[in-house]
Amino acid sequence: MNISITFKNVPSSDAVKSHIEKRLNKLDRMLESPAEAQVVLSEEKLHSIAEINLTCGKLKIHARGEAEDNNMYLAIDSVAEKIKIQITKFKEKQKRHLAGDKQSIKDELMDAVDSE
Repeated sequence: MNISITFKNVPSSDAVKSHIEKRLNKLDRMLESPAEAQVVLSEEKLHSIAEINLTCGKLKIHARGEAEDNNMYLAIDSVAEKIKIQITKFKEKQKRHLAGDKQSIKDELMDAVDSE
């Protein structure tokens, strides 16, 4: 995974960079093709904010995580969890589509027929 990290109003540190790489490499294992991630870390008053734009083929994900008390690690963990959920949803949709599971379409047609 190609990761670019931008710090806004936050001093850069190697510990934060390694934490981001560790979390995103776990997510990279879930993806089939190479991915790119743009990470923006910022602080506003007492909030730490982490934003990630992840691009992998057709999959494009944007997520934002916040943590209070200027805890950047919690913000990074929060946004990584959100991205994990979005990747899982995308993969489930792909699996249903490839399997030809049209159950929801059949249910909608049956409801339309029953209402008439």
